[in-house]
Amino acid sequence: MISIGVDSGSATTKAALVIDSQMAAFNIRPTGFDFLSSAGSACEEVLTNAGLDKGDVNGIYATGYGRNSIKFADKAVSEITAHTLGVHHLYPLVNGVIDIGGQDSKIILVSEGKVIEFLMNDKCAAGTGKFLEYTAKALEVPIEELGDLALISKEPASITSMCTVFAESEVISLRARGFKKEDIAAGLTESIARRVAVMARQVGLKQNVAFVGGVAKNKGMKVFLEKELGVSLYVPPEPQITGALGAALYGVNKS
Repeated sequence: MISIGVDSGSATTKAALVIDSQMAAFNIRPTGFDFLSSAGSACEEVLTNAGLDKGDVNGIYATGYGRNSIKFADKAVSEITAHTLGVHHLYPLVNGVIDIGGQDSKIILVSEGKVIEFLMNDKCAAGTGKFLEYTAKALEVPIEELGDLALISKEPASITSMCTVFAESEVISLRARGFKKEDIAAGLTESIARRVAVMARQVGLKQNVAFVGGVAKNKGMKVFLEKELGVSLYVPPEPQITGALGAALYGVNKS
């Protein structure tokens, strides 16, 4: 059984190719303007990497923000289901998932690989990768370095606004008042961690929690989240592909 999962996100598109429940290849690329085109390119890349042709594939399953735009997919799968299946495959004992992507953040309570409850923030950019992207720009720091910068802070600045527009203005104001970049970065990271922790407690996450999505690559976010939640978080070697992996596994399970 050969299945491809495509996670069409607002910032990046991920594809995972699974052969008999084992991932054989994956690809991550910027989504750009055209969801369909980036999804097609990601699928072609995983096929090439696995040494296969499109005719070898039993099914293609789409998930993510742009899943309904992937016209060549056999079925669209909800993001909640896809991430749960992907994380459960990697960490069978996990009871909860925190997924922070470019456009939204999701908290999922899991039992034996099944979704029990979830909470999703998709109405504003607060607590998402987009929030970090804008504030990193205001700090004149590459987004990839924001987490490491936050970790060297001794005294995180207080960030009072979680609105992306107002937080960006607040960052500029703090810089003008002489705050160190690392302290502002730490304050931003801490503010997101607190917001996500509140969501996690609402759903009932307590232990065995996985942290996935593009923001999981931010080392500072992992540290601050662990501090707020009082638990150690499982972070996959490539935390962006759990949705694509789960979508592919959905296809395998339905076959």
